[in-house]
Amino acid sequence: MSGSVTTEVVTIDDVRAAAKRIAGAVRRTPVLRAAPARDRFDFDLTMKLECLQASGSFKARGASNKTALLPAAEKARGLVTASGGNHGLGVAYAAANAGVPATIFLPSSTPASKVEKLKAWGADTRIVGQVWDEANAAALDFARDKGAAYLHPFADAAVIAGQGTIALELAEQAPELDHLIVAIGGGGLISGVAMAARALNPRLEVIGVEPVGAPTLHESCKAGRLVTLDRIATRAGTLAPKRSEQINLDLIRAHVAEIVLVDDDDMQQAAEALWFDFGLAVELSAAAAYAALRAGAFKPPPGAKVGILVCGAGTDGIKA
Repeated sequence: MSGSVTTEVVTIDDVRAAAKRIAGAVRRTPVLRAAPARDRFDFDLTMKLECLQASGSFKARGASNKTALLPAAEKARGLVTASGGNHGLGVAYAAANAGVPATIFLPSSTPASKVEKLKAWGADTRIVGQVWDEANAAALDFARDKGAAYLHPFADAAVIAGQGTIALELAEQAPELDHLIVAIGGGGLISGVAMAARALNPRLEVIGVEPVGAPTLHESCKAGRLVTLDRIATRAGTLAPKRSEQINLDLIRAHVAEIVLVDDDDMQQAAEALWFDFGLAVELSAAAAYAALRAGAFKPPPGAKVGILVCGAGTDGIKA
């Protein structure tokens, strides 16, 4: 796919500006070399631990960047979004830092633990529909009715640039990478990270990972146009929109080499392995990149330098 689109709507300069803008609001998360571990690979694996980010995931980056760019009067009317959980937490975190209210619309599949965490950040939570797309329609209606600032979780240039700041850190922490594996939900994370990472290192190959039961961008890239899925069949709720947006598809087609699929059992086993070997408590979505390696969905050549993003905290991998 790489190289098929030339027009850039988000650039490395946007990402660098975002990094300066959100400095102090987000953490420079650490990297961890995977070896030694129970899983033995014939390549070198580095994990970027965005599960240790403020609010529990990388979403704090994009939400903080977008919020910082809002006019004061618009920001004062409050922030609103729809989320499977993590973006909502990022928006609630950004709103709390800005001293403004946040309203988060959530599908019924959102874990109760994330709803409680949103409330702890001071957000007003509304459960609407079974999937993100239904919750998002309600969030857009709320934004129109109340004049609140709507923060799209993945199809917003400022949000994408904020997520891309991960690549700036990773280029310093692990400059030798040959491959970088990134989970895909709506595509905001991989859009920003892939564009920025390859701007800094054009030889880097970026691989996307989606659930078998929610192959939104996989099918869209295969068709060469946006595809709306008929149904979602995955427990990884933060990787499960029925449709992405053109801004994400364009960036992914330009900068992502391949999208592979993993099933829920692969992600569950990977989440359990991340807990067993590294003490990392992550949700299914955050284990998707590791699952792609363990299940053989992506097979790096022997000796390759491989990076994965462990993108969100959770308890899916913790066995009682």
